[in-house]
Amino acid sequence: MLKINNLNINYGGINAVRDVSFEVEEGSIVTLVGANGAGKSSILRSIAGVVTPRSGSIEFLGEDITGLSAEKVVKTGITLVPEGRRIFPDLTVLENIRIGAYLRKDSLDEDIKWVYDLFPRLKERSWQMAGTLSGGEQQMLAVARALMSRPKLMMMDEPSLGLAPLIVRDIFSIIKEINKNGVTILLIEQNANMALKTADRGYVLETGRISLSGTGAELLANEDVKKAYLGK
Repeated sequence: MLKINNLNINYGGINAVRDVSFEVEEGSIVTLVGANGAGKSSILRSIAGVVTPRSGSIEFLGEDITGLSAEKVVKTGITLVPEGRRIFPDLTVLENIRIGAYLRKDSLDEDIKWVYDLFPRLKERSWQMAGTLSGGEQQMLAVARALMSRPKLMMMDEPSLGLAPLIVRDIFSIIKEINKNGVTILLIEQNANMALKTADRGYVLETGRISLSGTGAELLANEDVKKAYLGK
């Protein structure tokens, strides 16, 4: 579904991503793990059209989307749940959800029902101001908003950041449920244990390069991964 070929991303004189190549198969969950500053978020932002890579290519469903604007990337079927959630605090829950469908012209009723089925707490708080939600509820809202574009590929940047362990388990259960409904997932996550348990395939980034790759189970069993990211 997604092919990243020799991607390089610069910020000024800093080479944040160096010759990164990987693939995401349709219907799979793929995770990128690594320390802060490894280049994970830069990769997602370049796919989403927020950052223009210096070189390399991004292919989605056989089409080159390198350098497309963020709006055009969303139209291809890719959406991003950004780090820090980035919900609109002064709008209601329902208004935030509807914003996710801003490019659509058809009825939203069926999709709103679906995201409310996924996140019953959002339905209970549909007319509540989004800024008054808990951190976990705001993360659910960010995911619900992204789903309203009917994505083929959903990218998620640190969905468990700042959340309590019980809420983290809920979020990862929801990720699996979304994937079962036909949405391919590309996930960035510092909680490497949860990410690799959930993912079909994983890639480890170190200083802008991929240092290891394998199935989630293979990386969980890798001694270097255990020492660096699993605290074992």
